[in-house]
Amino acid sequence: MTNSLSGRFLILTVIFVMLAEIFIFVPSVARFREDYLLARLERAQIASLALEADDMISPELESELLRNAQIYNVVLRRNEARQLVLSSPIPAPISATYDMRDPGSMTLIVDALRTLFLREDRVVRVIGDPVRDAGLLIEVTMDELPLRNALLSYGWNILLLSAAISIITASLLFLAVQILLVRPIKGVVTHMQAYASAPEDARKIIKPSATVRELRDAEESLQMMQTQLTSALRQKERLAQLGGAVAKVSHDLRNILTSAQLFTDRIEGSDDPLVKRMAPKLVNSITRAVNLCETTLAFGRVEEPAPSLSRVNLAQIVNEVIDSERLAAGDYALSFSENIPASMTLRADGEQLFRVVFNLVRNARQAIMATGKPGEIGLEATEDDQCWQLTIIDTGPGLPKKAQEHLFQPFHGGVRKGGSGLGLVIAAELIKGHGGRLELVKTDENGTTFAIKLPKEDIAL
Repeated sequence: MTNSLSGRFLILTVIFVMLAEIFIFVPSVARFREDYLLARLERAQIASLALEADDMISPELESELLRNAQIYNVVLRRNEARQLVLSSPIPAPISATYDMRDPGSMTLIVDALRTLFLREDRVVRVIGDPVRDAGLLIEVTMDELPLRNALLSYGWNILLLSAAISIITASLLFLAVQILLVRPIKGVVTHMQAYASAPEDARKIIKPSATVRELRDAEESLQMMQTQLTSALRQKERLAQLGGAVAKVSHDLRNILTSAQLFTDRIEGSDDPLVKRMAPKLVNSITRAVNLCETTLAFGRVEEPAPSLSRVNLAQIVNEVIDSERLAAGDYALSFSENIPASMTLRADGEQLFRVVFNLVRNARQAIMATGKPGEIGLEATEDDQCWQLTIIDTGPGLPKKAQEHLFQPFHGGVRKGGSGLGLVIAAELIKGHGGRLELVKTDENGTTFAIKLPKEDIAL
């Protein structure tokens, strides 16, 4: 029971109510003791009035008056004269004196607690003001044990009443917690268990129904999370199916390109100057296509190959990319510029670095041509003690807002209309495999700038 929410609420409620009753109990006991002593003073005064009415009172009647008032002696002070009105033998010396004329709250509480813990009978003196101004002072002597017994009886009644209130309050709170909290929480847990058994089934997504604001917020958050997870699982399934299809296409395409490679060997023997100039580029393009098919098949098997690092000449890679893109641009008013030191060599996988640079330059070229306006694409390289950096700058229209928000997330929209959004993702992953970073430096209506950073040390930047 103590492990359940409602059980703990029940126990805490009983404890808190009892603590509250303790704070009420102490002042109540002090008040009861004050009323008890004032009542004894009032009875003593009434008994003394009988003596004033008839001075010839018998000892038996005097003893009965004192016994009824539960006191030993009564002293009245009038006109500064102290008068013993009623008296009887005192069985023990007076142990304490309590002045009830104007006691403070703390004095009453301390005296009440001291009386509660009294272990022996004592004779005490009680001083007070006579009622209706019938003198200056009234003083009585009495046993303290009856007062203690009365306090204990009153205290037990208070405790029993407190216990009853605690049980009733705790029971009501227990029911309220069960209805308002426990049942809705169990309902949420049941929904979560049902959803976990079949997360692809959209029918098992929770529908918020709680009336408590906090619980409804939790249900709405859970609904949003389950909706996103179900969508992600569906997308994952579609990606798995797409991956299988791509693997099959890549396998067949690899065979076709391998056959085409054999034909290019004969083309290289042609005497035509144009063919001689274009044949090596055709061979390189087909070779890269074959390699791409191989890596696609490996990716489909979740075996993306690690980069094969070696020393590569950056200017040569950039020249190949620019030559390819110039051919793709044709007669379009698009210029290319490069500022690459001829001797700069990087430690990288040449094929993977070519794919990254080619992807970025191609995206820039397609973005500029889509505007129908002239443009320029520039590539420049720098290096310092920590890294090599290649910057690609274009004068295109800038990246769309959606592309900026999901720049390196697959299938969230490409940088151009109709794009799949995979190009930059693949490029970023390839650079990350080198221990480097692909960064978007800036993008606006005046163009876009990307930076490729490759570390010179073995540890990634």
